[in-house]
Amino acid sequence: MPLDESTLKAAIVGYEAEWQKIQGKIAELHQILAGHRAATKITTAPVQNVRRRRRLSAAAKARIAAAQRKRWAAYRRQSAKPTAPAKAARPKRRISKAGMARIVAAAKARWARVKAEKAKAARKG
Repeated sequence: MPLDESTLKAAIVGYEAEWQKIQGKIAELHQILAGHRAATKITTAPVQNVRRRRRLSAAAKARIAAAQRKRWAAYRRQSAKPTAPAKAARPKRRISKAGMARIVAAAKARWARVKAEKAKAARKG
């Protein structure tokens, strides 16, 4: 199947477009490797949309850090204030021996009633 001239020309245009894309990608990689400096001689077209980060001076960084510390200090002061007066802590209460004896006696009496009712129901049934 012989190829005509227009098909060959279209193929050349397509391959050249791909070549330009590849060269652009290579240039971007070179910029990354070079620490965002100018690309090497390989590039033929300028790389677009390369955004450079702003550099802050040491003084500017110090001002920003001081302002942030000030904001956090104000936040901590605000949250440290109690919203309601705290109640005085009472000592933990402990049950006396006599009180515990009454509870044990009541529990034993209850279980005795339960067992008696169960036995009564068994005799009836």
